[in-house]
Amino acid sequence: MSQTITRGYKALLAEANAKIETLAVKDAAALLGRDDVVFVDLRDPRELEREGKIPGSFHCPRGMLEFWIDPESPYHKPVFAQDKTFVFFCGGGWRSALSAATAQEMGLKPVAHIEGGFKAWKDSGEPVESGEPH
Repeated sequence: MSQTITRGYKALLAEANAKIETLAVKDAAALLGRDDVVFVDLRDPRELEREGKIPGSFHCPRGMLEFWIDPESPYHKPVFAQDKTFVFFCGGGWRSALSAATAQEMGLKPVAHIEGGFKAWKDSGEPVESGEPH
């Protein structure tokens, strides 16, 4: 007997995008380097090593997001306790839309994500640095 998926990824993305802020690359780039903004890279470490990253971004593998945000988690990362704007990005904008919605539901505010993800950032000619995960 096969599984019946009642809400696919397209529905999940539509729901997420309806409740979060989506930034065009040029708008996200205008925030780069500000002390009150943290860019959060959700990609796999292999993606960072292969493609590079947005300068100064904080690497948080997608699978650890909820655990790193929650201060009650043994895996909590202090970066998420800061009073800052969090701009999430992934390879193409899907993981970051879902992640921004999850982070917002957890109480992290304000949050946004980059439309088109790192691919759109790189294709727009925005700065990229070597991708060593921390």
